[in-house]
Amino acid sequence: MRVLLIGYGFTARALARALIARGDAVSATARGADALAGIAADGAAPVLADPASEEERKALAEAARAATHLVSSVPPGEDGDPILPVIEAMRAGERPWAGYLSTTGVYGDRKGGWAFEWEPPTPGQARSVLRAGAEAGWRAMDARVFRLSGIYGPGRSALDRLRDGTARIIDHPGQVFARIHVEDIAAAVIAAMDRPEAAGVFNLADDRPCPQREVMEGAAAMLGVAPPEPEPFDPDRMSPMLASFHAECRRVSNARAKAVLGWRPAYPTWREGLAAVLDAEKGFAARGGGG
Repeated sequence: MRVLLIGYGFTARALARALIARGDAVSATARGADALAGIAADGAAPVLADPASEEERKALAEAARAATHLVSSVPPGEDGDPILPVIEAMRAGERPWAGYLSTTGVYGDRKGGWAFEWEPPTPGQARSVLRAGAEAGWRAMDARVFRLSGIYGPGRSALDRLRDGTARIIDHPGQVFARIHVEDIAAAVIAAMDRPEAAGVFNLADDRPCPQREVMEGAAAMLGVAPPEPEPFDPDRMSPMLASFHAECRRVSNARAKAVLGWRPAYPTWREGLAAVLDAEKGFAARGGGG
């Protein structure tokens, strides 16, 4: 496969590494020299493609035409998805297989109930409303949409927040969150690429939604440190972003991804996922911090 990754953040980088490891050709877009250098260092071909530039939009379209598969992780802005107009302008026969990385936030508040792909989105947050609009545009072009739960992995987990002193435990009775290890996202997207008949929307989450407190206390035990003292849920003492996360409560079903893609999360709960993060850190340290 020749895969174009539009946007190169935490999840796209994990996907690039998984694709390269199995021998696929990967290119990825960025808007600055430093990001381009990082893409090249990971073994992918960098593409300078800022959708705000007419010349670079042409470069993006050319890269898309050369790909067999593309995956966009670029979030929408107030004016909509900046990538969609470029892809929409391509003739239908020119468009490669497409995937769009979205968020389970489009389901809004389910008051602890389960969210399934066949249910209509009911976004409650402004950013989720924008996501739902972007999803509709991608789905109109037969793209596969992946709704991602809370993403974690090496360098971005409860372990890191405990180490850097930013960890908090919010005591919010009845609140649960769905999560997924970044490598499980990559595996699911690749499974969809390998099954061109698999279409539509896929929720990507692990098998066990649970309270934030459980994860943070479990991570502290893994590190042998004391967890932070629980604090009551008080939106006035939180950032707007954190308060918005706690304003919604839902469990996310991964049943369709399992049934249609033949995918299973390698890290079915946070316990396995954080243990894997620690193992990855140990391996990095054993290599002297390189590679």
